[in-house]
Amino acid sequence: MTFDPLTVFGLVAVSLMLLFYAFEDNSPWCILGFAIACAMGSIYGFLQGAWPFGLVEGVWTFIALKRWQNRRLAGRPIA
Repeated sequence: MTFDPLTVFGLVAVSLMLLFYAFEDNSPWCILGFAIACAMGSIYGFLQGAWPFGLVEGVWTFIALKRWQNRRLAGRPIA
């Protein structure tokens, strides 16, 4: 079995999504990693021609970025 570069990219994207999701309670940086992996998944979906997958992963990217921002702000002391 051979893998083309697009398939490898998709495999890496969803593997990173799983990894960062599993550890997101440990650090806000894992939430950011999840957001980046979702963006990679979105790119993969559009490049592969599965635009519904690409669209949903794009939405997850923005949700994860908002969660990352909220988590970072929650850790800051109030001035």
